[in-house]
Amino acid sequence: MNPEDLRTAHAAHAPASYRDQYRGYTRYKRLVICALALVILALVVISIMLGTASLSPLDVIAALFGQGSEHDLIVVWNLRMPRILTAIIGGIALALAGCAFQSVLRNPLASASTLGISQGAAFGASIAIIVLGVGSSAAAYEGLGASNPYLTVLCAFLGAIASTLAILALSRFRDMTPESIVLAGVALSALFTGATALIQYFAQDTQVAAVVFWTFGDLGRASYREIVIMAVIAAAAFVFFYCNRWNYNAMESGEGTAHGLGLNVKRTRMLGMIVGAFAASSVIAFCGTINFIGLVAPHIMCRFIGNDYRYLLPASALAGAGILLLSDIIARMAIAGVVLPISAITSFVGAPLFLYLLMRGAHR
Repeated sequence: MNPEDLRTAHAAHAPASYRDQYRGYTRYKRLVICALALVILALVVISIMLGTASLSPLDVIAALFGQGSEHDLIVVWNLRMPRILTAIIGGIALALAGCAFQSVLRNPLASASTLGISQGAAFGASIAIIVLGVGSSAAAYEGLGASNPYLTVLCAFLGAIASTLAILALSRFRDMTPESIVLAGVALSALFTGATALIQYFAQDTQVAAVVFWTFGDLGRASYREIVIMAVIAAAAFVFFYCNRWNYNAMESGEGTAHGLGLNVKRTRMLGMIVGAFAASSVIAFCGTINFIGLVAPHIMCRFIGNDYRYLLPASALAGAGILLLSDIIARMAIAGVVLPISAITSFVGAPLFLYLLMRGAHR
C-alpha cells in the first residue's frame, strides 16, 4: 500500500473533525495552485498587450484564435508569444530544478547558480564563442554560430552538465555530505568563473562583448523549435520529480527516517541532481544565465503551502513561470524601446524578495 492509500485509510477511520481538517488542508493548497495558474494567464494577456505596438484585449483574443489583422497576428505569434512561452517553460524548469536540489541536498540555498551549473554553462559558451570562433561573426551577439547555429547552445549545455558530473563524482569519491556538496558547487562556480575570465583576457573585443551579451540572458533567442525542446525536457523533469514526491517528503524528515522507510537516499539524491541539472541546463543553454528563479520560487511557495512535495512541486513550477514572466514584462517596459537583460531583472526582483523571506524566517 502506497503512502497515499495509507493516508486515505487513516483519514477514513479518523474522527470527522480530523477528516474535515485534512480536506481543508488539501483544498487550500489546490486553491493556491489554481490561483497561480490564473495569475499566469493574466500575465500572459498583459504581456501580449504591452509593447511598442500596443494591442487591446479584443485584439489579443482575436489574434490568439487566428483572427484579426495580419499586423496583430505577426506581433502576437512571431514576436511576443515565443518570449512568453520561453518565460513560462524556462521558469517552470528552473523552479523545478531548484526545488529538487533543495530537497535532495537538504539545503535551502541549493540552485543552479550556487551549484556551479550556470557558471559551467557560461564557460562552455565562452569556449564556443572565443576558442571555436563563433564570436568572430555578428551572429555571436545572438548567441548563435555562423556555421552551426547550435554550437554555442551545445557547448553551454555540456559545460553545465560537466559541472554537475564533477560534483557527483566528488560526492561519490569522498562520500560527501549534502552540505559539502553545496560547498563543492560554490568552489566549482569560482573555478569556472576564473576560467571564463582567463579566456576572455586573451580574446578580441568583439568576442568578449559576445560572451558578456550571452551571460545577460535573453528570452528572445529561442524560436519555436527550441521552445519545443525545452518544453519536452521540462515536462519529463516534472513527471520524474512528481513520481518521486513521496521520496522527497520522506527526506524532509531526515536521512535516518528516509532510510528507515526503505528509501535509497544516495540514489534518490543522484538522480534528482542529474534530472534537475538537465532541466536547468536546457534553459540556460538556450537563454543564457537567469538568476534567482530556482532559488526564490520554492521558498515563496513553501511559505504558503509548506513542504508537502505533492503540492510544492507544481506550485513552485507555476511560481517560477510567473516570476520570470513578470520579469520579462518589466525588462521590456521599463525603458521605452529598450529590452533590459533578463538576468539583471530577475536579480533585482529575486534578491530583495529572498532577503525579505530570510528576515521573516530569522524573526520567527
